[in-house]
Amino acid sequence: MSRPARIAFIGNSLPRQCGIATFTGDISQALMDGVEPIQTSIVAVTDARQSYAYPDDVIFEIREEEVEDYVTAARVLNEGRFDVVSLQHEFGIFGGPDGEHILALLENLRIPLVTTCHTILAEPTLSQHRVLQKVAAQSSRVVVMAEKGRTLLTEIYGVAPQKIDVIAHGIPDRPFHDPDLAKIERGYAGRPIILTFGLLSPNKGIEVVIDAMPAILKESPEALYIVLGATHPTLLRQQGEAYRDSLRQRTERLGVDHAVQFLNRFVDLPTLLDFIAMCDVYVTPYLDEAQMTSGTLSYSFGMGSAVVSTPYWHACDLLGDGRGVLVPFGDVPATANAIATLLGDDEARMAMRKRAYEAGRAMIWSHVATLYLDSMTKARTAYRPKLVSDLISLRIKRPPQQTALKLGHLHTMCDDTGIIQHAVFSVPDRSHGYCVDDNARALLLSSLLSAVGETGIADRMTASFAAFVEHAWNPDTGRFRNFMSYDRRWLEDKGSDDSHGRTLWALGACALSDTDAPRRRWASALFTQAMSVTLDFRSPRAWAFTLLGLNDYCKANPQDAQARMLRLRHADSLMDLDRRVSKSGRRWFEEGLSYENARLSQALIMTGIATKVPAFVETGVATLEWLMTQQTGEKGNFRAIGTDGFFEVGQPPRLFDQQPVEATATVAACLAAYEATSDRSWIEAAHRAFDWFTGSNDHGVSLVDPETGSCRDGLHVDRPNENRGAESVLCYLISCVELGRVNQMLRPIPPRVSARQLS
Repeated sequence: MSRPARIAFIGNSLPRQCGIATFTGDISQALMDGVEPIQTSIVAVTDARQSYAYPDDVIFEIREEEVEDYVTAARVLNEGRFDVVSLQHEFGIFGGPDGEHILALLENLRIPLVTTCHTILAEPTLSQHRVLQKVAAQSSRVVVMAEKGRTLLTEIYGVAPQKIDVIAHGIPDRPFHDPDLAKIERGYAGRPIILTFGLLSPNKGIEVVIDAMPAILKESPEALYIVLGATHPTLLRQQGEAYRDSLRQRTERLGVDHAVQFLNRFVDLPTLLDFIAMCDVYVTPYLDEAQMTSGTLSYSFGMGSAVVSTPYWHACDLLGDGRGVLVPFGDVPATANAIATLLGDDEARMAMRKRAYEAGRAMIWSHVATLYLDSMTKARTAYRPKLVSDLISLRIKRPPQQTALKLGHLHTMCDDTGIIQHAVFSVPDRSHGYCVDDNARALLLSSLLSAVGETGIADRMTASFAAFVEHAWNPDTGRFRNFMSYDRRWLEDKGSDDSHGRTLWALGACALSDTDAPRRRWASALFTQAMSVTLDFRSPRAWAFTLLGLNDYCKANPQDAQARMLRLRHADSLMDLDRRVSKSGRRWFEEGLSYENARLSQALIMTGIATKVPAFVETGVATLEWLMTQQTGEKGNFRAIGTDGFFEVGQPPRLFDQQPVEATATVAACLAAYEATSDRSWIEAAHRAFDWFTGSNDHGVSLVDPETGSCRDGLHVDRPNENRGAESVLCYLISCVELGRVNQMLRPIPPRVSARQLS
């Protein structure tokens, strides 16, 4: 595989004032300046309520909180004929909880991805763990800037070590300098200079150096501490210059205001390098150990400055073996002693500077760009297109030829009105007409395929499913109709609570993942009209279906406070059922078992993940654990709850008729439990439920046709049901996509993260 010639970067871009914007610009320029010509472009992320005059190489602008922009950005990149995409990942620059909106882009991307991790947390919350794990899973290669990063990604996030590259932060190629000459050029001749650079914020530890200045001045009376950099834009918007003013007041109280200079501006690179060149000691007194990378530390170290730093991860990686001095966090006396000692010992300072400069030669941008090109070439070699045949082939055992998602029978069941409910064998049965339940499921399948970058369902078919849902909406009742005859007559004014909830679920998925932007807006608008009536519902499944829709709708419309309230209300209703009905040895929401039982657990788990409420996750997982005991046969195979008699209190579940809807609900719920817990046993449980379709069931017979993708309607007590209606084929295909999506992302599983880490 040849090296890439067209590369797109996702991250911040100058003139936005932040370190990642600078890094993105520097690595892009370094690649363009290489021996082989490379074209680079940037997809820039813009923070809320801000605007920037981006340069011409910015081809698309993502508004931080607009999920739709992330999906559109994926299309721009897919259509841009780029060889590889380089993502600069930092939790705080993308929208959504812990930056999860970036996942909408990555899931729709069809280009090899190399992700540079700028922050890797040793103690992530469940949400942070989930987001970074998913980003890494979508990446062909992952780049970290220190060995500590490789260790954390492997041990905490379960990333395969063979896909991780360690590449240092790049630095400009500057000759070894004489600080005294540089001081003359900037008007600081004769003064020992101590320098800290960066966006000003309380975690930088500037107070520690200010408090150390009285002791430093006793040893070096002419010393000057320069704090170079603008106040962090977020802090500036929230507090103005209150923090900088507090630092000035601190210097006045200590009587060192003459020896501390604040230069409140975001300087360009040449100016920054001039300041680094004239400093005698560079200080990074950061207060947080979990600092994986510091561009300012890299610059100063690589240019041959004598560095005093606290022992955050990046500093420990660079400054060992006498290449710098490490002092404890917040230790004023140690900081003062280290700086004063270096200022007073020219020979020791020069020796340290030379060791740093020599080590820094491996960090110059031209060398770093070559390493990135190597990583990108590996990514292109390892990359496989996101095909459903790849996604679902891992565990399908029976029949062995079933290795691809087949849509032939689905197409057979559809006409220009929508999808027909039932079939006689494989022939559509027009006498039963249509229903909104099945057309909502079909719209959900289309949205799931869009989310994994598939286009198997023609847009005209998706449009017909959406049109059926639109026509089903009855504004006079505020409800969706359900059943329609083949001659297009509605057979009722409103459908059941469950069919209404299922339709909301499909609309939420469409609002988040549909490939057509106007259709996404339509889905959001109709969801908004139809959601409030669910407050009057009493069906636990209607609550669950609505919650699953709200999970996607709230991602697409995070500003909708009413939807967030409704989500908590329905989740609390399920929690109340659990409290009132569950008893020792039987953890469930109802006295009996009905259909799509696992959706209740799934809805609570997904809501708990989204809202960061641990109790929702814990109850969802606990109820699913009990349900699985009722859905396991004597030989360990999945046994769907039979439909021959529901809600029989105190009686064991009926064995037949078993229907595909149960297997599909269980697959999805088990995958949700895995997402919440990282417990691999849930992946195995999902596979067992899926294998019910392909022969691991009570009759040992496959229900699916590998050539057409049809699925039998279930298992009778003595035989399979030979009819192949809409619900069955849709359930089978939905499980194929959902399980396949997780199979593609599976990597070595990290230590289990408790739901209690949600906060």
